[in-house]
Amino acid sequence: MIYAGGRILWPDVGSPAETTMALLGLVMVLVQGKGIRSSAALWLLLAAVVVQVLSWTLGYFHHPQWVADNPQVDRLAKLFIFIAVAWWLGGSTRNTLLVWGLAVIALLLTSVVQGNGLQEWIRGLEGHRVGFGVRNYQHGAMLFGVALLGLAVFAPRIMAPGRWRAARIMGWCLIFLVTVIAVMIGQTRAVWLALALCLPCVLVVWRLATRLLGGGRRLNRRLLLMGGGMALLVVLGAGSLLKGPLVERVGKESQVIGMLLEGDVEEMPYTSIGTRIHSWQAALEWIQERPLVGWGGTGRSLVIEHTPWLPETVKQSFGHLHNYFLEIWVAYGLIGVALIAALASWIGMATWRAWRGGALPGDMALFGVGFFLYWMVVNQFESYNSFWTGVYVHNLVVGGLITHYWRWQRDVKARDHFAERSGS
Repeated sequence: MIYAGGRILWPDVGSPAETTMALLGLVMVLVQGKGIRSSAALWLLLAAVVVQVLSWTLGYFHHPQWVADNPQVDRLAKLFIFIAVAWWLGGSTRNTLLVWGLAVIALLLTSVVQGNGLQEWIRGLEGHRVGFGVRNYQHGAMLFGVALLGLAVFAPRIMAPGRWRAARIMGWCLIFLVTVIAVMIGQTRAVWLALALCLPCVLVVWRLATRLLGGGRRLNRRLLLMGGGMALLVVLGAGSLLKGPLVERVGKESQVIGMLLEGDVEEMPYTSIGTRIHSWQAALEWIQERPLVGWGGTGRSLVIEHTPWLPETVKQSFGHLHNYFLEIWVAYGLIGVALIAALASWIGMATWRAWRGGALPGDMALFGVGFFLYWMVVNQFESYNSFWTGVYVHNLVVGGLITHYWRWQRDVKARDHFAERSGS
């Protein structure tokens, strides 16, 4: 994007350019990606196209008045842009970390030049909820949550002895401070919950790995204490500054949560959480009618627009279900859910094999574990993968992991080929 006088020039160029680059990237993979063309990722991409076409075709005969003009295969296919990203990174750890680092810097710059810029940060520090000019409040907070997770996991690498160590530590402290504040003033409870779950999980996995595998334990422990102490000071300081708004945000829906725990869903008011619960209840009613193949790509909007008992205020304000997995079930049925599960399983398996094979560094594998848990949690309360923000993060992270898996596969084939020639 190009900026002039605080305005974005040609804002409509971004989306077509994204689609064009994604398609060209996939074409290049198919043409030049020797060894990748037979990858399970491409078979899953083909399955995603088939699932969407099947759901649309059956919907065309069952409810033609509600189906789109075409199957809209990009709804699921865009989750496979990581194929082009992974191929482009070429299996390089350096390239992957560079791209991820640039993404964090770009996020910080975006929060300054988009929306109200620095004024928005000031409003956030005064206790107002802000979104940094990224779609809405939840999406901005989600992006900073991913950045915070990455900064925490890669802290030992950043603080490791070597050139520019003091500058690296100071830069990490500054960016970490800004990121923690951004997550707090974003005031998105799902992001707080996801971080509260994934950060301890990452710590436990790290401790188990170092205890079982050994190696570099003393260095990692010292860096962990250093980074953990700094992080604690940052969190406590920012928490003290924003104590009032944070406590209010956490306790705002206590009555609704109490009603949910008591099973009193019918009388639940349409607050932030209440609206989600009611829309999920409506989605389950639609799922019961077509559980296997769903209602097609427009399923989520059908639930909102054509559920008679949802109030008009909800129908006018929302067009999605605030839960990505329910949206997939409504749109593409159990076959769609199975596809997403298969994709997640393959990514997990590929990450594990790349790490065990020595192609994927331990901290990157650890980040993959933390991101998976974080992504599972936040997508339960907002349909991030249905919007460009989620697609961007998903493909950037997954592409960085899978590129190492493909490098591992190439290394294994090269070793096998060498062994065969040596044996002959």
